[in-house]
Formats: sequence, structure tokens, C-alpha cells
Amino acid sequence: MTEIRRYAIYHAPPAGGLARRAADWLGWDAERGQVAPHPDLGLPAGEMTGEPRRYGFHATIKPPFRLREGQTVEGLVQALDALAARLPPVVLTGLEMRPLGGFLALVPEAESAALQDLAAEVVCALDPFRAPLTEAEIARRRPERLTPRQRELLALWGYPYVLEEFRFHMTLTDRLSPELTDRATPILRAWFNEVLPRPYRIEDLCLFGEKADDGQFVLLSRHPLKGGAQRLGY
Repeated sequence: MTEIRRYAIYHAPPAGGLARRAADWLGWDAERGQVAPHPDLGLPAGEMTGEPRRYGFHATIKPPFRLREGQTVEGLVQALDALAARLPPVVLTGLEMRPLGGFLALVPEAESAALQDLAAEVVCALDPFRAPLTEAEIARRRPERLTPRQRELLALWGYPYVLEEFRFHMTLTDRLSPELTDRATPILRAWFNEVLPRPYRIEDLCLFGEKADDGQFVLLSRHPLKGGAQRLGY
């Protein structure tokens, strides 16, 4: 059995056109746990996708964490299943591709209070399973570059971009030069626009795990959101 060293709660699209194209573009299919072939789009896909390839195609809800001493993965799965059972699905008008902090990502077309609420609930409710950050883990977040509020969130929740700092995004590339961003944007926009669902539904939470042997993330389980009516994200 594969040893898992960290866990994360992500959103990942179900099997279909978007999931398939994203896995091929990144070169890693997290659901199958296997390498995927890059498409021939006239771009250096392998050189552009090193970091997102490791994590698989996803949007972070609760960032990767080590299990706290005394907690078990079985307990985490049960808690996640119970949490998902009481949280409603979220419906967004759609997704669009944009440059974001130097990389390209799929983001919601409009802000969504329902999505912000979902992410905040997951971060807070499952935090008893998260081991405290080590000094080395804190240092890797470069706290000197964070705002005071982001440093506070890092200390409280193990990550600076949660609660009001959370921005839903599905990363497609590493940080790119402006020239490569300009070149890649229309190509990738055309590649993904064909398979972007409208509206875009978030109907489950995904438990991902980081494999200890190679650091790749894989999908471990899906947990349907069953809590009442879907909440419109617009």
C-alpha cells in the first residue's frame, strides 16, 4: 500500500472532458495515479507545468497537511464524509482562464459568497486533524513577504490564503515569463473553453494524498455534498 505523508481537501472535476484535458495538459492524472501524455499544442508543456503536475488538477480547499499525532486517516475520512453530508453543493456561472500571480489558472467568472463559505467551513471543521507547522514549514511560506493578516492566518490555520484571503483557482502552469504568458493564453483558452461546463457545479469534496515515495498527489476518495439545495455562487 502506498504510504501517504500529507493529506489535502481539494475540488477536482469528475471524469469528463475538463478532467481529461487538464490531466493531459499537466501530464499527471491524479484520479488514476498515472502519467498522462501532453497534448501537442505547440507549447513546451513539460517545462510549463512542473509544480501543478505534482499536485494534479484541482482547486485547493484545505491545503496539504500532516496528520496530528493521535489522529488517523480513517477518522479524517469519516469526518470529511460527515462534513460533506451537511454542506450544500455550489453552482457557479462558469470558469474562465486568467493570468494569476504570474501563472495561468481557471477561476470563477464572478465572486461567490457560497464558495467562500464552503471553503471556510472545510478549513475550520477539519483543523483538529492538522499537525502544527514546523519552523521549517513556516519558513517556506516566507512570512516576511506576507501581510499581517496572512501571517495571522498562517499561525492559526497553517496557510496564509484561507478564509477572507481564499481565492478559488485551478492552476494550469508554473510562473511564466510575460512573453510565454502572452503566447500560451490564447492557445490554452481555446483548448479548455471547449470543455468548460456552464454552469459549473461543485458537488463533492476530494481527499488527496501526497505519496511518500515520489511526492505526487493522488485522489484517494470523493465525498458528495448533500446538505440541502445547491447554493448559487452568483
